[in-house]
Amino acid sequence: MIWVGVDAMGGDFAPREIVHGACLAAKEYGVGIKLIGPTDIIAKELKRYNTNNLAIEIVNASQVVGMDEKPSKAILKKKDSSIVVAMQELSHGSVDAVVAAGSTGAAAVAAQLILGRIQHVDRSAIACNMPTSIRGKRVIVVDVGANVDCSPYQLFQFGLMGQIVSNGLFNIANPVIGLLNIGSEETKGNELVQETYKLFKQYNDLNFIGFIEGRDFPLGKVDVVVTDGFTGNVALKTAEGISRMVSSMLKQELMLTLNGRLASILAKSAFTNLKKRIDHHEAGGALLVGVKGVCVIAHGGSNHTAIKNAIRVAKDMITARMVSRIEETLSVISPQILKSAT
Repeated sequence: MIWVGVDAMGGDFAPREIVHGACLAAKEYGVGIKLIGPTDIIAKELKRYNTNNLAIEIVNASQVVGMDEKPSKAILKKKDSSIVVAMQELSHGSVDAVVAAGSTGAAAVAAQLILGRIQHVDRSAIACNMPTSIRGKRVIVVDVGANVDCSPYQLFQFGLMGQIVSNGLFNIANPVIGLLNIGSEETKGNELVQETYKLFKQYNDLNFIGFIEGRDFPLGKVDVVVTDGFTGNVALKTAEGISRMVSSMLKQELMLTLNGRLASILAKSAFTNLKKRIDHHEAGGALLVGVKGVCVIAHGGSNHTAIKNAIRVAKDMITARMVSRIEETLSVISPQILKSAT
């Protein structure tokens, strides 16, 4: 059985929504769950649900890292925090993956310190899956916030890791990779993307199509987007804002007239399906790739649906052997590229 450690105290709606989502995942996906946090608080929440025949355990952790705390200091100071204990459980092999919806920085720091990076990985990164205009298709964006400044070599590695994530999550045999830039022409962009482009071009086995613009990946032109964490985070937050803006504007316009209100009733199922396609709760969470373990970082505002789906992502990545595949791939490819880049 696959076991997933869940930080029960992370997120805006912890522990209630976290415990609820974990119970749903245990039932729907047949995974074992270890809820990590204060035993008394978690046990009280579990009483709300029928957990008979479900593999759910509690691992005590007496402290919590707050969203307003500096991650590096908090992780070192709070040795018995739920996120630290969760990563320790993963490091010891007591669980196969960790899901956390609290501070992204705290989860990343704890993973780096306790798990360490996979051999040959220069930088870990956050890989997020986003919707596209093509029904049923989502795109992996790497990095969306872990690394503000990157080298060409690190961006190349992000592409390799993103390819493995895309294959594991969506079963895409040969994912299309694009490098985010201000234009699709080979002469466009700064020195970073220009040098990164050369590295990708040196390795012919990747399905790399070159530069893409910010408007391309929401339309499903690629399966994997490679960018630095600064640009990727701006793209992610911009997409979230536009999604909310369009949703709000559409509601306003429909409510202005009787015909609009009638149309909204008739198209209710279409609106429900659209909301499901763009809702971050359905994505489950982002992956911290490059560390020695499967770590899913869910949105801070995750509800029970988001937590359930984050556990699904964790299960899929374990089944896809994401960590070992990254290690195997980079042990062969990365040293060759690094040699050519120096």
